[in-house]
Amino acid sequence: MVMAPLSTSETPARPKNSGRSAGIRDYAALIPFALLLLLAVFGPMLAPQSATEVVGTPSTAPSGEHWFGTDSNGFDVLSRTLTAFRLDILIAIGVTVLATAVGLAIGAIAGMYGSKGGLLGAIAATLGRTIDLVQAMPVMIGGLVIVSFFGRNSVVIALALALVLMPFQGRLMRTEVLRTRNDGFVTAARMSGESEFRILTRHVIPNSCAPVLENASAIFGMGIIFCAGLGFLGVGIPLPTAEWGNMLADGAADAAVGRWWPALFPVLALAYSVWAASRVTTFVSRRRRF
Repeated sequence: MVMAPLSTSETPARPKNSGRSAGIRDYAALIPFALLLLLAVFGPMLAPQSATEVVGTPSTAPSGEHWFGTDSNGFDVLSRTLTAFRLDILIAIGVTVLATAVGLAIGAIAGMYGSKGGLLGAIAATLGRTIDLVQAMPVMIGGLVIVSFFGRNSVVIALALALVLMPFQGRLMRTEVLRTRNDGFVTAARMSGESEFRILTRHVIPNSCAPVLENASAIFGMGIIFCAGLGFLGVGIPLPTAEWGNMLADGAADAAVGRWWPALFPVLALAYSVWAASRVTTFVSRRRRF
């Protein structure tokens, strides 16, 4: 009897460029944020009319002359929406950098020296309790109080939001330092005679800061939301400066009676900015896993 040869199934070879394609798809997640930065740079230049001058009849519906219509003051909504990109994004970047840098430093000190005795240990423990105290305060309430005392301008708003958002970064950094400070490589560095400060800066912080940097894009999104929230409550950037929060506050009355355009377009710009920041978070998380 002649037996038929056994059939062998071959596993298809993985295309050589599949890894490269996956990498390109990963980096494509950064395109929305790159576009956001371009709008922050060139948005005021793209505005067809002045963002701070009356250019038409108040509350005019979108038309060929005013693509996004005009608001209740006669300002061009398209021009104000594009111009506001620069201010809101700059404030959000300032908030992110300050909150991350200060939170990283305070969290590193509190995590590394919080359980030690002496003056340094007392300072570290106080910093840790300060983080908990500030985080217990609602972000919007803290921002309202600080802005009410020191004025309604972009610098004060950025500093206020950085202060109330810093604990999110500080607590995350402290948790990572507490996990890292007893790892084997830290113990080996301590046994080799390195100082505690050198161990902190050379070994502990570089191996603890990745989650904090990953969370920076979330702080960016929160900075935009709370900046607009302060403007909507009337304590943010004042008119006639173009800012999405005061545009929403000014357009709320129009929206209540069916004139939707003064509020819709700043809401869309705000939503896009937060979504673009979330895409950066997704990208960084994926790169960390792989």
